[in-house]
Amino acid sequence: MDRGQDKQFGLIGFPLKNTFSVDYFAKKFLEKGVHFSYKNYPITEISLFEDLLKTNPRLTGLNVTKPYKKMIIPYLDALAESAIKCGAVNCIQIKESGKKIGHNTDVIGFQKSLEKFIGLNRNLKAIVFGNGGAAKAVFQVLDSLKIEYLNVIRGERSLNNQINYEDLDPVHYLEHSLLINTTSVGMFPAVDEYLPVDFTQIGSNHYCYDLIYLPEKTTFLKMGEINGAKIKNGLEMLHLQADAAFEIWMNSES
Repeated sequence: MDRGQDKQFGLIGFPLKNTFSVDYFAKKFLEKGVHFSYKNYPITEISLFEDLLKTNPRLTGLNVTKPYKKMIIPYLDALAESAIKCGAVNCIQIKESGKKIGHNTDVIGFQKSLEKFIGLNRNLKAIVFGNGGAAKAVFQVLDSLKIEYLNVIRGERSLNNQINYEDLDPVHYLEHSLLINTTSVGMFPAVDEYLPVDFTQIGSNHYCYDLIYLPEKTTFLKMGEINGAKIKNGLEMLHLQADAAFEIWMNSES
């Protein structure tokens, strides 16, 4: 089937609250002069993915958000190198043949954004809070930039570089000047929530990066800023990963 100018795109996840994608892509399609549509598809479980495709045969591409960035993989026909390396998918390319290819454009977005944030200061170590789908992209970028990192998680540890929040001590903050939140803690509307971080250990030598973009400044970023740290939220990363997804979708022929 020739999808032509009736191509459809969208976002899958659950729940889909406070998403920027519909407005962002509507504006982008208008700027590019293409008559495509984009909508949210809040599927309550990943098994509904195949039904979604059957009832929307003109779908050409999908973004993927929590909690499905890893769960979507068995439903795809192939993975791009970006998705293979980090084990998570946030962008699906659906070709004319129906072949579904998983990509990870979070990697592109985070790396470009992080490089602008830290500049030439690559001789540092990082603490990454969380180990979900978004964290996998962060790990890949840090590995590619040869930035050593410690992964702070809740629950059982399975890797040598993982510790729990209660294990954090002043030495960790002293040795790791790049702090990255990949969790949803502090996201709107729960803006008063924050990770169990010892903010008294954060100072002017720290970089605090929060993948959350709503609110503009989470408690994590506010407290970091008060203590002199350089801060950045995830909005730029979000735009960059969306732009990368758009470029992938424009090459979805058979």
